[in-house]
Order: sequence, then C-alpha cells, then structure tokens
Amino acid sequence: MRWQSQDVTRQMALDLPGGQSGAAAAEHAAAPLGQAALLPMQGFLRTVRTPEFAGVTFHEVAAKSVLNKVPESSTMPFSWTINPYRGCSHACVYCFARKSHTYLDFDPGLDFDSQVVVKVNAVEVLRSELARPGWGRHHVALGTNTDPYQRAEGRYALMPGIISALADSGTPLSILTKGTLLGRDIPALKAASRQIPIGMGISLALTDEALGKVIEPGTPTPKARLALISKLREAGLPCGVMAMPILPWLTDSEEALDSLFGALAAAGATGVTAGAVYLRSGTRDWFMSWLGKNYPQLVPKYRGLFGSGSYAPKEYRQWLAHRVNAAKARHGFAGTQAYMHRTVLDARVEEARYPEGSLPEPVESGRWPVRAPRSHQDSGSRPTAGTGQRPGRRPGNGTPGQTAEPMLF
Repeated sequence: MRWQSQDVTRQMALDLPGGQSGAAAAEHAAAPLGQAALLPMQGFLRTVRTPEFAGVTFHEVAAKSVLNKVPESSTMPFSWTINPYRGCSHACVYCFARKSHTYLDFDPGLDFDSQVVVKVNAVEVLRSELARPGWGRHHVALGTNTDPYQRAEGRYALMPGIISALADSGTPLSILTKGTLLGRDIPALKAASRQIPIGMGISLALTDEALGKVIEPGTPTPKARLALISKLREAGLPCGVMAMPILPWLTDSEEALDSLFGALAAAGATGVTAGAVYLRSGTRDWFMSWLGKNYPQLVPKYRGLFGSGSYAPKEYRQWLAHRVNAAKARHGFAGTQAYMHRTVLDARVEEARYPEGSLPEPVESGRWPVRAPRSHQDSGSRPTAGTGQRPGRRPGNGTPGQTAEPMLF
C-alpha cells in the first residue's frame, strides 16, 4: 500500500468516520507536519514526537480503508488483514516486513524501526466497513505485517476498539504479536471469544535474554512473553507460538531448542511451529549488515548457506526439522503442527502453517469453542503416557477425535 492509497483531501480526512470538525478540526489540520517534504500527502495529518517514545516518530494518517484483501495467489490461511500501524519499533533485525516500508517511501532499515505510521481513525473506519451489506464475516488476521501491540499501541490504544468492532460484527479474528501489551486486552478478548472464534499467537523463538536484546531490541523479553502465554491460557484462551525465525549458528543448537520448547511447554502453549530465518529483499541487506557488526565470523557462513536466495536450502531445513521435531517430542508437542518448513513442500506453502491455537477453530455445530483453562500444574507437566499429549490438550486441531493436521485453508 503506497502513500497514494491514503490520498484524501484535508476536508475528506476530517469527514471520515472518527474525523474532527469545527475549530478542533482546523487546529488539528493546521498542526505542524514535521516532515512535510517527506510526506506531502493531504491524508497525512501530523507528525508526533514525544519524550516517552524517544527515537520514534509517529506519522498520523486518516485511512480510507483498514481491511486489506489478501491476494488470491497467497498461501496464507486467511483472506483479510488489518494493520493499524506501519513500521515497527520492535526493531527485529530479521523482520520480513521491512520491504513494505519502502512502499511508503521510507527505507527498510532504521526508518522501519523508527518511523511509525498510525491510522488514527482505524476503529471508526473499520466499523463502517464491517457494516456494509456485502461483508462476509471472513476471518481477519492482525499482526501479519507489523505488530499491533508494538509500543505505539500504548499511546494510541487502537486494539480494544478493533477487537470490539470485529466481535460486534461477528467477524472471526486472530492476533500474532510479540507485545505484552496484549495482556491489557485479555478481558476484551475473553468477552470476544463468547461472540466469535478467535486465535491467539505469540512470536517467540529464543530464550537467551542477552541475545534477544541484540536481535530484537525493542521487544519484551522472552521471560515476559512466556508469562503472557501463561496468562492467556489461564484466561481460557488458546495460544499458539510461532518459533520463528530460527537463526543458523545462533539459535539452532540442541541446547537452544530444548530450552525454548521446554519453556513453551511449561507456559502452556497449545501448539508450536518453527522455521528458519527468511531473508527476503529489504531484509537481507539490513540483517547482513547487523550480522557483520555483531557476529562477523558468521557472515561467510550465511552467504554460503543462503547464496543469493531468500530461504535456507532444503538440506539445512531437513537437518533443522529433525532437530526441532526431536525437541518438540521431548516436551509434549509431538501431536501438534510440525516443523514450519517441511521439505516436501514449496517454501511459500510452508509459510502458511500456523500453530494450533493461533487461528480460529470452527466446529461442525457452527458454535465456537472456548478452551477450558488448565491448572498451573498441568500447563508445565510432561506428556501423558501413551498419548504424546500434555494433560488438558485435546487431540488434533480442536475437534474431538481428530488427528493433528496442518492448517492450510
């Protein structure tokens, strides 16, 4: 989505749902633009910098639409997404979404981390879109590009309204995040789960706190995210974990994987998928630059492993899959979705595999289950003998008696 797709006149922006009027609107419209030369759009409202968010610049825009249709060619298991923010202060050096910032005339490196676009009228526009007669109540995914619970959400608080709007319209939703601010909205999510199917996903691929500070410096710590998983499960909500990306020579050792899957089992995760880092255009140069500064000895190894491609080669994926599956089996995840990059599949298809709990779960009756919370003791227990399941987890993808299968829809 380029800046042109947000192009509306100032008066149109003020007339959008959630816009202002009168003297307040005039004052807002006249606010200093800060980077007017960079962002000449009339749909662009203002630039905000505050001491509480040092190093981050917020660019407020009046969106014409917030529901994004996923291309038919995509292998993703959802048809619609919402991204209330563009850019992400989590600053993960490996983030695959970095290239999307170039569509806004920003660079995919430091700008992606520090120049955050905020759709300030997202809730009102969403309610308007969901009320259209043609809306089919399709599953809407959040967190598929940039994180909806990054630091900006602490200032703008868009997610409670988005959750409410989707629930009130009967639209299933899923959220994938690294942000522990999600904990603020657990009561709203519990209420929503009584109206609609929901899926909850946490992104966590390492337990080494020191390494995490270097690789994903703007994120909550692994320990904080593990605590969030437990809070979601104690609230009776599902929580799958995307253990991605696994980084060759940094987080792919048996010790690192055993620590990760052991911690996820203790936290009560409902399922886990894992996969190697994906170095697409826009991410590759930034990541390799970071690697050269922090782990220069690994640069030739990465170049040899990835060559000119974006994905790790089949041989490495086979090797990692064996190691991941062994760690999962040791910690009771053998019955959940398998390694993210199965060697028999095309890499783009493999990306569409999401862990149990992270996507909405329909049942034949048309009603949507709310998982019963497990006790703290159960959430950390070893597999029940003969089942390969941790106590409290149903087999398969949530339907009684169903065997576990990848979610590809």
